Amino acid sequence: MSAETEARKALGRLRRSVEKSLRELGAVEGALSHVEGSDFPAESYDRAEQSLRELLGMLDAEGQRLQDKILHAGGLEPGRVRRTGG
Repeated sequence: MSAETEARKALGRLRRSVEKSLRELGAVEGALSHVEGSDFPAESYDRAEQSLRELLGMLDAEGQRLQDKILHAGGLEPGRVRRTGG
């Protein structure tokens, strides 16, 4: 398996993990905020969610950078490749 394939798979696994972490964070937040009421540290949860969303943005950028690099290595201009839906 090529290094590019390994990297794409690793990025995908990490992305899915971060997406799951966001869902779990939301579940914990919902349960604890209900129980704790005004004592719940909402700001901490907001910061944690923002950090996870920033990580998703970085992963998206890395995925695009890797894809562009692969296309360039194959002799294609990354911005000129048309994607078709299917």
